[in-house]
Amino acid sequence: MRAAVLAAFLLLFASLAWSAPEDQGTLRIGSKRFTESYILAEVVAQTAAPHVKVEHRQGLGNTAIVLAALKNGDIDLYPEYVGTIDQEVLKHDTPTNLAQIRRELAALGFGIAVPLGFNNTYALAVRGDAGIGTLSDLGRHPEMRFGLSHEFIGRTDGWPGLARRYGLPQQPRGLDHGIAYEALAARQVDVIDIYSTDAKIARYGLTVLRDDRAYFPRYDAVLLYRLDTAQRFPRAWRAIGQLEGKITERDMIGMNAAAELESQPFAEVARRWLARQGAAASSQPAADTAGDREKTARSLAGVLFGSDLARLTGQHVMLVALSVLLACIAGVPLGVLAAFRPGLRQPVLALTGMLQTVPSLALLAMLIPLLGTIGTVPALVALFVYALLPIVRNTCTGILGIPPGLRQAALALGLTARQRLWSVDLPLALPVILAGVKTAAVMSVGTATIAAFIGAGGYGERITTGLALNDNTMLLAGALPAAALALITQGLFELLERRLVAARRA
Repeated sequence: MRAAVLAAFLLLFASLAWSAPEDQGTLRIGSKRFTESYILAEVVAQTAAPHVKVEHRQGLGNTAIVLAALKNGDIDLYPEYVGTIDQEVLKHDTPTNLAQIRRELAALGFGIAVPLGFNNTYALAVRGDAGIGTLSDLGRHPEMRFGLSHEFIGRTDGWPGLARRYGLPQQPRGLDHGIAYEALAARQVDVIDIYSTDAKIARYGLTVLRDDRAYFPRYDAVLLYRLDTAQRFPRAWRAIGQLEGKITERDMIGMNAAAELESQPFAEVARRWLARQGAAASSQPAADTAGDREKTARSLAGVLFGSDLARLTGQHVMLVALSVLLACIAGVPLGVLAAFRPGLRQPVLALTGMLQTVPSLALLAMLIPLLGTIGTVPALVALFVYALLPIVRNTCTGILGIPPGLRQAALALGLTARQRLWSVDLPLALPVILAGVKTAAVMSVGTATIAAFIGAGGYGERITTGLALNDNTMLLAGALPAAALALITQGLFELLERRLVAARRA
């Protein structure tokens, strides 16, 4: 009997040990803000998940932001392309070999591994009726309008070098990649940049222009990782290594199509591809039934009230509440200082006003290297900066609006300057100060959506995903809760103002 109990206990212990994650810590995987990067990161994350706790920090913006996250240790790896590493990360003017790339990356503490099996090169595309077939032809059509992604316009291996190689006289217009195909189809632009694995090429009947002067290097998909990743997560790393050479160009086009054309979630697209790989290994076909497809059909209500709503709401409210609280702690004293020190008034108001004019994404990009991290901290700093102006200005205005007679009465009663501030000035200016805080809070609700571009979460996650997919349902599912939260915030402040007025009258 004892032997049977002991055997059962050992069997239970072994089964628990087998099912538990085998590596310690959290493997953090990043992705850029376009469909393929989201999907590849999900494939890697789901492959590693049985062996380690995994966090996918999705939609981290362009190469500069996701690379900063890798340098700072905020992520451990992300899907990248050899051509991008060569020219954007290592800043080579001409393509180099893999051995040199590995040596230079190692000096930075990075490595590349797990070539996934396909080449996703940049290209330019035109409508099928444009009547041209090569990039050289573009030089003979200066009237053609270029709508290029912002990253491509600024990349070393993008527009500047391409324009020089082919002598292109056109001036491109910046256009988000997620809406470029629709803009081309609507004849708002004539030329766009694409990825060779984009699913919409065939859907819109586009002509991909041949790179007849061999400008673009190869963009073989790989994983760019911190060198300590393999040592920290050995079992997960071995599992990820099994992806090498498994994803064909046809596979990638199919996965992109499932996300962009069928509105399937990235995680579901990755899961189905991995399931097909497992079925192929066991010689069992994995059917994609009509029932399965129906499960991925999404209504606005279904996406709006999805399982991530509570998490995104908590993140968004936290960002707004903390940033406005910090702005009050700093802004009210600054407003008081500006009110009582005329010589400092204009410099203080000018400084807070100038900070407000800095574009939000530019401020975030500057804060990442300064703070050495992505996510919540730089997002809070940016929101704090934008919330300062209305609080400082209203505090100063409220105090300056107090009738001089009341101040003189306070002095006649023997109050010190500090006592007058706390007992007379601030209470009388409170309605105006509160109006400034309300303005700052409502503005922060909208501005906080940019936090998703650096992995801080909030409703912006849905908005960035919707932009990447040109998915209006997903965009609305992010914008509507943000709008509702702004209205709720304004309503709460107005209720507080009415109660304050009623209390003063009583």
